[in-house]
Amino acid sequence: MNTEKRAFFTLAMSVFLLIGACTPIRSIFKIPAEADGWVDWDGRGGWSESAAGSDSGLFSKGGEPAVMFGSTPAEAPAADALEADLESRTDQAGALRAGSVDDNQRWDDYLQYRLQAREWDLDVHDVDIGGRHVIHIVNEEGTPVLGAAVQITDEQGREIASLITPADGRALFFPAAHHALKGGRFELRASKDGEIASLTLDDSLHERTLVLNARSTGSPVRLDVLFLIDATGSMSDEIQQLKDNMIRVSERIDAFGTRPDVRFGMTIYRDRGDLFTSRTFDFTPDLEEFTAALDEVVAEGGGDYPESLNEGLHDAITLPEWRVTETISLVFLIADAPPHLDYPQDHDYAEDVFTAVERGIKIFPIASSGLDDQGEYIFRQLAQISGGKFLFLTYGAEGAPGDDTNHHVDDYSVLSLDDLVVRIVQEELTTLQPTQ
Repeated sequence: MNTEKRAFFTLAMSVFLLIGACTPIRSIFKIPAEADGWVDWDGRGGWSESAAGSDSGLFSKGGEPAVMFGSTPAEAPAADALEADLESRTDQAGALRAGSVDDNQRWDDYLQYRLQAREWDLDVHDVDIGGRHVIHIVNEEGTPVLGAAVQITDEQGREIASLITPADGRALFFPAAHHALKGGRFELRASKDGEIASLTLDDSLHERTLVLNARSTGSPVRLDVLFLIDATGSMSDEIQQLKDNMIRVSERIDAFGTRPDVRFGMTIYRDRGDLFTSRTFDFTPDLEEFTAALDEVVAEGGGDYPESLNEGLHDAITLPEWRVTETISLVFLIADAPPHLDYPQDHDYAEDVFTAVERGIKIFPIASSGLDDQGEYIFRQLAQISGGKFLFLTYGAEGAPGDDTNHHVDDYSVLSLDDLVVRIVQEELTTLQPTQ
């Protein structure tokens, strides 16, 4: 464990001790029941394999509070030292930095990256994105239309694809991915508020604008944000930092001056054979309830490098009650490993990403330290097909937060992770402003 990560771990444990000195430990670490927001809680205790069936992953098998890093209560640091640790921990978490790329915006660069990646013999479920069509659906004021239902049919009238437009009103259609003939003619039909508009797609032009006489969105704007988090052992050094960031991001989104109707949810996943494979906390408008549940998450398990991202992604898209209709729907995937692609009877990320598109859900993967070339390729697939962006933590010397990355990207800007995620959400909201 490097110096930075050891410091983060120590600071996180100090906060637990500080809270425990002020509040009965059993009330702090009470694990929620299914009725408390977890839609698929399996009844197995807590978050730790060693304490399955007990009140919490932070309790020993005998039910007594587990001793943390060899300390007894009498040896706990003084309150002023713990307060200093808490301030330092907040500063360190806020120092996490990240960059992003929009592969749909820089299309030629992305196609070149895909050609280069063919030489690496990566184990991925590739999707043929050739012949991509980009359709901007706007109303008469030039404002993107959120929540338009789009159906695409071939020349025989057979439905090829369907989707819900996100906040930018952009519909992406990949004929080959839907086993349709490249270079063929397709009819696109968009509808909302009882209004219908259509156009013909062919190879003469691959980017078009369709005017649909419908309202852009309702007021207040509805916003569903879900965090999909890899909680395996390899994330243990960074999970507390990331939780701190996501909690602060949630608080900042909730305080937006535009006052969107916002809800938060999360799906936590590990790997087969662990205490659990995936758990989902349903959407709630109660920020305090959400952040309390998120703060309970502990990283453990995993074993080998790939994880059950396929199951986690599937559950994130299908288990929570996404509002879908006229709603900005965003998934922030936070992980440091690709999915297992060798499990029998498993879900397939390359199929579920299109399920997300059908529901108007954008995916924004955040690559944590250690993500390899296979993981980068898959994360960028998820972002590109769903209309999101690929985000990645950046580092400096000895793993400290900085501006560098090993991923195959260039010409990117770097912000604090908090600021980057909040900016992305703000961009989704501001696209609903008139362009004329």
